[in-house]
This record gives sequence, structure tokens and C-alpha cells, in this order.
Amino acid sequence: MSLTDSSPAQIAKAASVASRNLAILPSVDRNDALTAIHQSLLRAKESILDANARDLSLASKAAEDGRLSQSVLKRLDLGRPGKWEDMLQGILDVRDLEDPLGKVTLKTLLDDGLTLERITCPIGVLLIIFEARPEVIANIAALAIKSGNAAILKGGKESTASFHAISSAISSALTTTAVPNAAIQLVTTRDVIASLLECDNQIDLVIPRGSNELVRYVKASTRIPVLGHADGLCHIYIHPDAEPESCVRILLDSKLGYPAACNSVETLLIHQEALKTHLPTIASELLEKGCSLRCDSASKDSLLSSLPADKSALLQDAVEEDYDTEFLSPILAIKTVTVPDNAPDDISLSLAVAHVNAHSSHHTDAILTSSASVAQQFQASVDSACVFWNTSTRMADGMRFGFGTEVGISTNKIHARGPVGLEGLCIYKYAVSGSGQVAADYGGSTGRKWRHERLGID
Repeated sequence: MSLTDSSPAQIAKAASVASRNLAILPSVDRNDALTAIHQSLLRAKESILDANARDLSLASKAAEDGRLSQSVLKRLDLGRPGKWEDMLQGILDVRDLEDPLGKVTLKTLLDDGLTLERITCPIGVLLIIFEARPEVIANIAALAIKSGNAAILKGGKESTASFHAISSAISSALTTTAVPNAAIQLVTTRDVIASLLECDNQIDLVIPRGSNELVRYVKASTRIPVLGHADGLCHIYIHPDAEPESCVRILLDSKLGYPAACNSVETLLIHQEALKTHLPTIASELLEKGCSLRCDSASKDSLLSSLPADKSALLQDAVEEDYDTEFLSPILAIKTVTVPDNAPDDISLSLAVAHVNAHSSHHTDAILTSSASVAQQFQASVDSACVFWNTSTRMADGMRFGFGTEVGISTNKIHARGPVGLEGLCIYKYAVSGSGQVAADYGGSTGRKWRHERLGID
């Protein structure tokens, strides 16, 4: 990794050249590089956490002054329990995954002596623009090297010291490996994002990680394909047959496990028949732990009659805007799925799905139910990257999916969707091996005939 203050054009060109060399580097060399990075970061732990503490001190003051959100502040903290360890383990997990490159995923005999193969290969050059997430550098470096991609990283000012400390450790490690130093570049120059977004001849994919304002700015400012999501408006729908105790555990984890995360639940949809049987305990536990509840009239009326006065006094009235808000804090909007009179019972699921599809950011949505058929219909009908049954929305994560780590969550509908790991950073090429054939040999009444026989893949 190199810390660079070169011009955007120079940065992009260096990355493009490095990507060609990295793409053909043997798997053992790429894996050795990840081992070296892990060991270097382990040795530099004290200096990295000290740098992160300096960033946190400045960011805390900015948060107190209202210049920085609490959600950004929480994402900045590398000292949060488990975060450092997860970052390092993610590097080893990625290293130990199967090599994603050079896999033959299709093989066809076009004619005698003429064979077509579809083979996985790197995308090329990635531009990752991120805010206060210092662990992103290690995550991206690991995934990029393993998948044979060069990466240009531009971080936010809130974690400058952390970025520099981590980058220095990674750079030191890479000097001992076969990976070109320019394959991973951390840009230190200010005000270069707009210019980098214009380098569509060298940069193949942009991955913004941060606020919805950042993602929308990137999407509106470049011709380069963009992979990511603007919001994490996640839902949980409780069907009346859901197991009550499980609902409590899942809601507590989904909302309060890490409220600033994009996979934290923001809206609870609850069937009208579950207002008395499920909601009181869920609400009581959430309120006990400091979560604000913004309720529609039906859920609030039900809770007012079932909660003690000290807790019911904390309930707030929801407004329509709440159902389109990513709170990133201990706030949960609640909406009742009400079945109209004389309507069929199964319409409740359709109503829940309709709300999710209308208000979700298509990141992660879940249903809690004991019915497999209901769950399967929900999973088939909800148009989101991740659709869960009887589990926390916080499960939407590359590490938890077994990807080692991730470059982010994609709500795109082409190329990659959901947590993006190695597979999402690879594309494919078609290799045709012949023995002198030309297109003019085929066609017409006297021409050769195509065989088009699907062959087995070794």
C-alpha cells in the first residue's frame, strides 16, 4: 500500500498498471501478502489504537458541537469490543477462502477443435470512498488482493490518524511480498474525489461507504459503475404465529446490537393479532434499554393499556416520515398491519409485503413466523438484497455469511447484491480455443454445423 498525494490521473494510471500484474499473481503470493498484512497490523496494534484514540477525541468534540453525528462517531471507534479482533480475523478468513480467480464456470464444445470457456477474473481497479470506518482499509486491502483487484482508497477526515497508521502497517508488509505497492493506494490529497470519479478509463468500479448523501453524490457524479446502497431502511414483520420469546431476542439484537449499523432494523411491522400477545414484552424490553418507540395509533393504544404508566408515558406518536427514516440510533418506528373487515386472512402478509416494498431501501428485511409457507412467500415477494426468516437483520454481513469480510452491502440488481465479498469483486471473461476455424466456415447449406455441446467442468 502506498500513501499518495499524486494527481488523480497519476493515481488511476498507477492502479491500472498494478492491477494487470496483480491479476496474474499466483494464489500463494496473494495469500502470503495477507499473512504479512495480518502480522504487521498485529505488531502495530498499540500505535494504531493510539492514533484512533486521537481521532476519537477530535470527533467527540465535533459531535458535541453538532458538527458530527453520533452514528459516525460510533463507526469510528476501533476500540469497540470485538472490532479490532474482527478486523484481523477477517484478513485470515479471506486468506483461507478458495481462490476466486481462474475458475471455469461454463465449458461448451462449439465444434470439433473449438471450445468455449467462461473463466472468472478480477474487475480491475476499485475506487473506495468511505467516511469514518478505519477498519475498511484492512477489509478492502484483504479482499482486493485476494481477488486480484487494485484499489484506490479515499477516507474521511474524521479518521485521518487511524488511516495513516493502518496504511503504514499495510505498506510495510507489502514491501516484503510480490504484490505491487501501487495495487493498494490511500489517497491523502484533499478535494480529489470529483477528479477521481472522472477517471472512467482507468477505474472500473466505485464503492462508496458512508452516509446516503455520499452515496447519492457519487452516483450522480460519475460514469463509472457504482456498487453500494444509500440507506439501510430495514424492516421486521411479526406474524401472529411467531414465537414470542424469539421475537424479543431478535428485536433487541436487530435494533440495539449496533444501532448505527446499516443492517439495524428501523421499522417494526406487527400484525393486529400480535398487538396483545407479542408487542407488550417487546416494547417493555426495548424501552427498558433506552430505545424510543414511535407508534401508530393502533400499536400505541394497545401499549397504553398493557404497559405500566412509567413506560407508557415514554411512547411517542409516529408520523409518516418515520417510516422512511434511517434513524441509526435507538429509535424504532412501529406500524400495525390491520386486516380490513371481511377481507381474507392471508391478506395481512400481502399488506406487510406491500409496505416493505414501498418503504424499504431493499437492504435487509425479515419476517418472524412459525409457518414455513408464510415465510417462503415473504422471502419470494420482498424485493430486497437480503430477506430473512426468524433471524436478526444484523446477520446481513459478509463475515457472518462466511465471506471473510465485505467491501459493503449492495442493493444493486446487477453484478453483485447483498454483502459483497470475493465473488462480488470478480467478473468473467470468455476464452475460445480453436484450431484454425473462421466464422465464414459456418452457415448456409454447405457450411459446417455448430455442435454447441455443454461439457463437464473439472
